[in-house]
Amino acid sequence: MRDLFLLCFEYLKTGLFAIGGGLATLPFLVQMSNNYPHWFTLEQLADMIAISESTPGAIGINMSTYVGYNTYGILGGILASISLTIPSIVIIIIIAKLMNKFNDNPYIQNSLKGLRPAVTGLIASAGFTVLKLCVYDNINNTIKILPSALIVIFFILTQAKPTKKIHPILFIIAGAICGIVFKL
Repeated sequence: MRDLFLLCFEYLKTGLFAIGGGLATLPFLVQMSNNYPHWFTLEQLADMIAISESTPGAIGINMSTYVGYNTYGILGGILASISLTIPSIVIIIIIAKLMNKFNDNPYIQNSLKGLRPAVTGLIASAGFTVLKLCVYDNINNTIKILPSALIVIFFILTQAKPTKKIHPILFIIAGAICGIVFKL
């Protein structure tokens, strides 16, 4: 029971401080993986990110449901999901009630502008974490050549003018096929 409470507390904390959407939860999830490796490993986190990004729904809620279910069954999945979303629901209700009253307040506007760099930093940190999980082999302390090459190729393809009109789903499918073919 204590561990289930701990799971709820960790996701409540994540939901409260991960401002900026699902990717902003990644630094918290990495810390969770380090603190509670029996919940999930960094490799499992990379798999969860891939699955959560390619399935409908928010990445944070998909991952909290997965971790909760994986560690404590259906009850864990439900409680982890609720714990992640409660802070956002409460904060949005409070903001909705107060926003009209304080919308023109320069302190409110400046605080929102100050949040943007913090959110950008959290998302950049998450991106770096995912990149490291994909291209760095912790066991051999080496760079994985094939995943690194695929990242460069996909980046170039998504930035090239002729391929800009290709729907992102096709890139996701191509990435999944590369993962199957090359056993990544």
